[in-house]
Amino acid sequence: MLVWDGWQRYQHPEQLSVAASKDVLKPQPVLPSGSGQAVLAETGTAPIAQQSVQQATGKTIHVKTDILEIEISTIGGDINRLVLLKHPDSLDKTKPLVLFNRGKGTHNYFAQSGLIGADLPNHNSVFVAEHDSYELSGTDEQVQVRLKAEGDSSLKVIKVITFHKGSYLIDISYELENAGLQTATASSYFQIVRDSVAPEGSLRFLPTYTGVAVYNNKEKLKKVEFTDIDKGKAEYPRQSDDGWIGILQHYFVSAWLPKENTKREFFSRKLDGNLYSVGIVLPVLNIEPGQKANVGSTLYAGPTEATLDRIAPGLGLTVDYGWLTIIAVPLFWVMSLFNDWIHNWGVSIILLTILIKLLFFPLSAASYRSMAKMRLVAPKLEKIKLQHADDREQLNRAMMELYKTEKINPLGGCLPVLIQIPVFIALYWSILSSVEMRNAPFFGWITDLSAADPYYILPLIMGASMIIQTRLNPKPPDPMQAKVMQIMPIVFSVMFFFFPAGLVLYSIVNNLLSITQQWYITRAAETESKGIVAKR
Repeated sequence: MLVWDGWQRYQHPEQLSVAASKDVLKPQPVLPSGSGQAVLAETGTAPIAQQSVQQATGKTIHVKTDILEIEISTIGGDINRLVLLKHPDSLDKTKPLVLFNRGKGTHNYFAQSGLIGADLPNHNSVFVAEHDSYELSGTDEQVQVRLKAEGDSSLKVIKVITFHKGSYLIDISYELENAGLQTATASSYFQIVRDSVAPEGSLRFLPTYTGVAVYNNKEKLKKVEFTDIDKGKAEYPRQSDDGWIGILQHYFVSAWLPKENTKREFFSRKLDGNLYSVGIVLPVLNIEPGQKANVGSTLYAGPTEATLDRIAPGLGLTVDYGWLTIIAVPLFWVMSLFNDWIHNWGVSIILLTILIKLLFFPLSAASYRSMAKMRLVAPKLEKIKLQHADDREQLNRAMMELYKTEKINPLGGCLPVLIQIPVFIALYWSILSSVEMRNAPFFGWITDLSAADPYYILPLIMGASMIIQTRLNPKPPDPMQAKVMQIMPIVFSVMFFFFPAGLVLYSIVNNLLSITQQWYITRAAETESKGIVAKR
């Protein structure tokens, strides 16, 4: 099933729809009256509708911090391009990764915001910037872009975009001043627009999520597939006093993080072509004549890390360790400790494997002793099979009697495998989901432990270790089972061609340790058996 799915994706990759270059979003100018609640953007009176990706001509403002390069348009103050300087591109390691990008014929992913109300600026409005470029100097802790809205509205608006040193957090706020004679009302929206195309460089045959994520403290994390939005089946909390909404892709996330204890409404919608919009609408503000107000939200756009819970509750859940999170989290924590000491994630995986093997050593030893006894009684089993070849019931009875006499558990050899399965799955997700593994080198040709071995050397070594381990095991009494066991190393080797190199490394080290332990126990059992026979 994995191979077929991967082959289909390879043969028919998702293409950006031509229609995606036509329409994204445009707001309606009228704010429906209400009781102070934000207007949900999915309703018929939605303040947010569609507009073109190819914006009206405006200036591009360039901003550079120590970890980000950003392009902001004076049309709406949209963040149209965001480059993560500390993370290399998946395909070209010499270039930094471009997370946000916007334009015709390209992968579209950008952030927008605006105000909802009569004659208020939105992401189609023209702003005036003080400078064309900004750069965070070595001593500054932040750099601020101030955009003044043009227009004749009595509500004067300045859009402020603040970038912080060493941070992927971007504060976006609106400074409002009522210069009129009547009370002014305004609401605000913050949204992310993205197509449904998976990021370049995604691992084939390995499931990684690209889609919407919504979190609040009551219902926790909800994932919403783009296809669910298409069908109108998106299920998530619409209104909340806490939480965030964003878009996830492998290793990276963008999310709007309003202040805690602030009412908000989440929305998601399908746009023309292959584009989707997700975001929040914040409540209506009433601004008296001569008064000032401030409304805003924070955008996180960067890598998914377990430490993101320090920024916002639940944001650390963007690191998806699967259903065995309870095992995966401590495994990754131990690996991180080793890496802080060794500064090599590959060596850290080896040390973790040795530690796991030591923890399960007594249990594995008992199983290997059972398997060693099975090897010793193999000639007797063959004799029983010949004696009762025509009577299946009598054969099974005789075999069970032999096991009882020799004090052998025929299923004892399965125990190490069963124990390793949850650990293997948990480590699989730890390596696959942790951005720290991305582009982490081991040695030689292994320059990325999160990617498959480019020369398939590690999978072949793993397959050879499986063959050796199979030969140490007792031969299954059933001929069909024996053939399956012979084929298994080949099947697993082919499967591991597409697995992350770090996971294959774990399997190789685990197999080598198992072979050593099993060989030692088997030889000890044979020596013990010869001693008993000699005494007799």
